[in-house]
Amino acid sequence: GPSMKCAEQDLLLYAVTDRHWLNGRSLRDVVEESLRGGVTMLQLREKSLAEPAFLAEARELQALCRDYHVPFIVNDNVDIALAMDADGHVGQSDMEALDVRRKLGPDKIIGVSAQTVEQALLAEKHGADYLGVGAVFPTGSKDDADDVSYDTLQAICRAVSIPVVAIGGVTAQNLPPLAGTGI
Repeated sequence: GPSMKCAEQDLLLYAVTDRHWLNGRSLRDVVEESLRGGVTMLQLREKSLAEPAFLAEARELQALCRDYHVPFIVNDNVDIALAMDADGHVGQSDMEALDVRRKLGPDKIIGVSAQTVEQALLAEKHGADYLGVGAVFPTGSKDDADDVSYDTLQAICRAVSIPVVAIGGVTAQNLPPLAGTGI
């Protein structure tokens, strides 16, 4: 069955960082506010920070997450996830799961982005612990995000036995329509 290293309750309110919503505040402050507000898992997503700055920021946020007993996941940089002993990593392709698993070992949480049932099944087969499926709603934070339909989301949830997280433009207001999909 699914491993307990990534329990479904850890995925209930999964926050992904994004600098362009900070409005002059520090990422650390916004993350701490999110953790106080009930975030159950945190992914550090930085597309344009130089490695030393990324690592310093990652360590600071990891320490915060530990205080709140919330898993800390690094997006798209396996070497940093490994160097700092992050709780896990999220990759953008199903083949990544195999390589990441080899590097990070059996105890780490590995998430993979999927937009089709085929991608989802491959990611599961290659050792992903959960899937991020989206964008389920239009989003301003990812230029390359293609929308995933309600039917596809539902089909992916039915096809795999690992947890599925809906990503992209999710708000308190538009969450109700996703009920019943299996996310």
